[in-house]
Amino acid sequence: MTHFERIDPEGDFPYLMGAYSHGVKVPLPGADLIFLTGQKAVDSAGHVIAPGDPEKQTEYVFENTRKLLEAAGATMEHVVKAQIYVLNMQDFPIISKVRNRYFENVRPASVMVQVGALAKPGCVVEVAVTAVVPHR
Repeated sequence: MTHFERIDPEGDFPYLMGAYSHGVKVPLPGADLIFLTGQKAVDSAGHVIAPGDPEKQTEYVFENTRKLLEAAGATMEHVVKAQIYVLNMQDFPIISKVRNRYFENVRPASVMVQVGALAKPGCVVEVAVTAVVPHR
């Protein structure tokens, strides 16, 4: 069985609402795979940041994603897949504008899907990413 490392850094990261980690780092020959849990605009106490505001929530989510990747030894440049869940596809232009700033040079495979609800009322966007960090 492959050994893996849970990504649960100390600090001001979103409250975990259940029995899961912010992410998992899986070492493979030649590279590490990093899977981050879907990030929502929730602070460390479990309060929703900017309820209903897609731009502020997307910015918060991508900043947390960047920080969690950094804690795992990666950067946004290592992201190969982004999964974005939204409550309202009408928010696509707003969310996409923020997303594009973070992925301007990366251009990962991506999907954006409208869903009926997210786990925390008030959240309008959730983002999960997968990254690959080649060994040097």
